[in-house]
Amino acid sequence: MKLSIIIVNYNVRYFLEQALLSVRRAQEAAPHLSTEVFVVDNNSVDDSVEMVREKFPEAILIANKQNTGFAVANNQAMRVAKGAYILLLNPDTVVREDTFAKCTAFMDAHPEAGGLGVKMIDGSGAFLPESKRGFPAPMVAFYKAFGLAALFPKSPRFNRYALGHLDPDETHEVEVLAGAFMWMRKSVLDKIGLLDEAFFMYGEDIDLSYRIVLEGFKNYYFADTTIIHYKGESTKKGSLNYVKTFYNAMMIFARKHFKGNQATAFIALMQGAIWFRAALTLFSNLFQQLFLPVSDAILIFIGMYGLKDWWANYYFQMPNYYPTSFLYLNIPLYVIGWLTSIYFSGGYDSPVSLKRILRGIFWGTVFLSAIYGLLPLEYRVSRMLLLLGAVWTALAIGIWRVCKHFLQYKNFKIGVETIQNLAIIGSVAETERAQNLLHQAQVFKNFIGRVEPNELEIDHRHCLGSLAQLDEIVRIYKINEIIFCSKDVLANDMMAKMTTLGSSIEYKILPEESLSIIGSSDKNTAGAVYTIDIQFKIDTTAHRRNKRLLDISLSICFLVLFPIIIWFIKNKKSFLTNSIQILFGRKTWVGYAVYPNQLPRLKPGIYTPSDGLARDKPLNQPTIQRIDFLYAKDYDVWRDVDIVIRALIHLDKF
Repeated sequence: MKLSIIIVNYNVRYFLEQALLSVRRAQEAAPHLSTEVFVVDNNSVDDSVEMVREKFPEAILIANKQNTGFAVANNQAMRVAKGAYILLLNPDTVVREDTFAKCTAFMDAHPEAGGLGVKMIDGSGAFLPESKRGFPAPMVAFYKAFGLAALFPKSPRFNRYALGHLDPDETHEVEVLAGAFMWMRKSVLDKIGLLDEAFFMYGEDIDLSYRIVLEGFKNYYFADTTIIHYKGESTKKGSLNYVKTFYNAMMIFARKHFKGNQATAFIALMQGAIWFRAALTLFSNLFQQLFLPVSDAILIFIGMYGLKDWWANYYFQMPNYYPTSFLYLNIPLYVIGWLTSIYFSGGYDSPVSLKRILRGIFWGTVFLSAIYGLLPLEYRVSRMLLLLGAVWTALAIGIWRVCKHFLQYKNFKIGVETIQNLAIIGSVAETERAQNLLHQAQVFKNFIGRVEPNELEIDHRHCLGSLAQLDEIVRIYKINEIIFCSKDVLANDMMAKMTTLGSSIEYKILPEESLSIIGSSDKNTAGAVYTIDIQFKIDTTAHRRNKRLLDISLSICFLVLFPIIIWFIKNKKSFLTNSIQILFGRKTWVGYAVYPNQLPRLKPGIYTPSDGLARDKPLNQPTIQRIDFLYAKDYDVWRDVDIVIRALIHLDKF
């Protein structure tokens, strides 16, 4: 056996399917190579195991009953692999047809090579710098952790971690192989051992690469073949958990391989880096979430301050008519009221909607008018000022959104989702299949036309042109998105065109016989999937926000009415505890009856969708699960209201 390919999967079924299809085509393109494919599934809940069994019976499947981590899962397969070479391959990758043949030829010609990595591009065709890396020595890690590597990407000193000074289009000897594609000589692994299982995720590739070099072998970055690596499928790169996991992995590496003062310095550096990067990540996430509300609050405050002086002069002819309490009580109350109402109206959802913003301001004004009547007399400054403030808020926030949209998109079509100009590269049959999948997934594109992948079969009456003319087609027809039909287009050609056209185009791939269209336009975010799978309404931002608002409202009502309700319930302590837990987001009023693996997650519920239903006998398990499924699929906040009202007679359930 020449080559053993090992793929560890965790809940990325559609990407795994595409990866296995590309592996199959690379195998077919190199029939002289004897290969075997292992898929190790770490207890996925997205039907990955069933998909592999049905569509890839040639793969050797290892289905774990728990998430064992990257190192343990790969080692399971490596221990039984028979190939002279071992390839550890991520499930969110696409290999070219020539990848296996070229890598084998290079390794056969370089007996000193213990490991090999290849050129990787993301879903937008951009080169991924982690394709070639250096060891994280203390200063190398310092430059990366504190941002100097990003500031000086070509510096051999400051960006040694990503070896930014080396030409990505040339083959080089490097220190570290990327875990997404690690091609290794099995005889070397027999000497140095397998992946260190102390690493759960991240760091194991650096550790193994380091041990290869310590044994006297070389690692190479091989530029003569390319793979696509859709970043962000296994973890959220912008999460605090990612920061902690990554730098903790670096500390494990340091404790294992560094000694004395070097180890102490490195570990101290990594601990500092965790706090620094965690603070940076937290600040970045907070900034993204709070930028619009804070800027809106500033606009409202400035406007109300100016209106106060203007109205005092214009109507009362007294510049100091309003008390100082207007600044520290009334204006903050107005700001909180309008911003809260805008939020719950969906005014901060994407895409921006001026209609939702104006609706929020309207209901916020109604709410503030009601509060106005409850304030002590000395704080009831002016209803007219409240109305003028509402007008100012609507104008100021509206203009601010339009300006922000223009600066970002260079047009004034705010709230109007731009329909992408789409070209599909494939045969007539595959193009029609792609269009049908888009229609079933309710994804709307401005389909410009088909591009013929086979130059010999081109018919200009039924297509825009050939694959060789794609650059010109994109320019003439202003194409924004391209779908490659992998049944008709070689991965070699896809990657060549992605690299040539650049990241201004969105690229997606329709795998052969697949029900999903896959792609990613940003290396820092998870890939996008167009699929005909069920879309759950409860998983949308608006419905989740409305559900949370209902939970809060009901909890407050029940707590306020507690002196009355207490006479009608048996378990008073449980009622009070659950109401408080729901108020603080630990539970929800309505949750699933059965903990589901394939439904959007919810907090534990006091009531379930099947509560309150009129029935003569208990429901069986499949029926309850079906009710949960329909609840998630067709969710509406009034459904929760109905369930709670119908179940109120069972308050003793608390």
